[in-house]
Amino acid sequence: MPESLVLLHGFSGTRRAWDGVAQQLALQRYLPLALDLPGHGDAVAPQGPIGFDSCVAHVLAHGPARFALCGYSLGGRVALHVALAAPERVTRLVLVSTSAGIEDPAERAERRVTDRRLADELERMPFEQFIERWRTQPLFADDPSRVDELAREDQRRNDPSALAAVLRGIGTGEMTPLWQRLGELTMPVTVVAGERDAKFRALGERMAGLIANAELVVVPGGHGLVLESPVELARLLD
Repeated sequence: MPESLVLLHGFSGTRRAWDGVAQQLALQRYLPLALDLPGHGDAVAPQGPIGFDSCVAHVLAHGPARFALCGYSLGGRVALHVALAAPERVTRLVLVSTSAGIEDPAERAERRVTDRRLADELERMPFEQFIERWRTQPLFADDPSRVDELAREDQRRNDPSALAAVLRGIGTGEMTPLWQRLGELTMPVTVVAGERDAKFRALGERMAGLIANAELVVVPGGHGLVLESPVELARLLD
């Protein structure tokens, strides 16, 4: 029987970001289910503010009884919360270009201020101006042009006011760090980082070292591996 595989996108993306990966998977072996996270794409907004608890509830409500779980960036942070909240549901976990949160309280507070300022700007500035600002940050500076085009196309599937709510609710600065809880994970875990993505390679190495049944895999590409390296990600999932 094919294995159910739930796929979670990053901030300002949608489920469509996984199209290239899903096309590479052997459908006789996998049933891929890419979800729009709350505040993204066509996902129905939860009652009340967006938070990690509501995101966990969303994934568990839309996922099958048991599933492999793969999350990219923000989706990886949500995937960590899901795996810790309902380990009996998650058969294996793949974390792509992600982190267990910001440990230093001062750094986390600074990031919270930055995220909230960006949320305010999202509600005021033209959405294309936000997309330009987001895509030209150093994290994506070396992305090939085709990856940049795909990312911008996917971002346009979102509502800017909903993304502002995402930043205020589950931005990196809003997340209680999970580093001390990584040892609770008992399912097989693969941590994936791009070879050009030095920051997240280091974070990934640390995460893998704190999880008993984990390995770090570095693949060609930068931070946006879902769009840049779909063949390599599909092989890892396989």
